[in-house]
Amino acid sequence: MNIKLFFEAVLKFLLGVVLVGVLIFAPAGSFGYTRGWLLMGILFIPMLLGGIVMMVKNPKLLKSRLDAKEKAREQDTVIKLSGLMFICGFALAGLGFRFGFYTLPKWASIVGVALFLLSYVMFAEVLRENTYLSRTIKVEEGQSVVDTGMYGVVRHPMYSATLLLFLSMPIVLGSLYSFIIFLAYPFIIAKRIKHEEELLEAELVGYKEYKQKVKYRLIPFIW
Repeated sequence: MNIKLFFEAVLKFLLGVVLVGVLIFAPAGSFGYTRGWLLMGILFIPMLLGGIVMMVKNPKLLKSRLDAKEKAREQDTVIKLSGLMFICGFALAGLGFRFGFYTLPKWASIVGVALFLLSYVMFAEVLRENTYLSRTIKVEEGQSVVDTGMYGVVRHPMYSATLLLFLSMPIVLGSLYSFIIFLAYPFIIAKRIKHEEELLEAELVGYKEYKQKVKYRLIPFIW
């Protein structure tokens, strides 16, 4: 086992738990925000299990997933906008609990949990199909175009999974206003996809042909 990678993964996981917890429960003013705990559970328990699996079976993939530092200025902007979206969305959900803003019914949160877990399944399948996936945009030595499975339906199935993942979060939290904030994500990710495809066309052999074969980027029959 790579001890350095292990401790890096554990540290980032714990920091993520603390950060999300603060963003949700500090505005809520209480640890009694049940839907906040529900989101924390379905977010971090599968993340922990997935991290353990990658540590054992594919530490190289885990390392690439932990690397979140973007070199391109355009992508750094995308990361910052996404971060702002999360801060505002989670804080608004917490404030909604504290001050009684319009809250979605309990059944909506159950639907949100189902959608969230479905997105995790999609994400896991994408990682299985494409072991070159990283959190930053780059082309690695020996990388080839993947055009099977979910990649035969849309060109960026990982972003399709994250779209479902992120839009289900405010539903789990029961916050309509937070959901409105998270609607910014499709527009944020569209900017990232545009830049990523420019790089892949220039550096990944066969990507232009792949674009002709698979027409849709994110959502089948829509875009």
